[in-house]
Amino acid sequence: MDKKALQAAAATYLRAALAACAALYMSGITDPKTLANAFVAGLLGPLAKALNPKDSSYGLGAKK
Repeated sequence: MDKKALQAAAATYLRAALAACAALYMSGITDPKTLANAFVAGLLGPLAKALNPKDSSYGLGAKK
């Protein structure tokens, strides 16, 4: 995986995690532990995509 693809994947992870935190924060949940859990939970979607060998955009199924 080249540097450009790695940066794109990292940006996807970060956007998903921040969106999960922002959704909770905007709904009035400000507990840091809950927001940290939401951040981790937001990483699960992109992580599942990266581990899918049939997905060719990035991760295990990406063209080398």
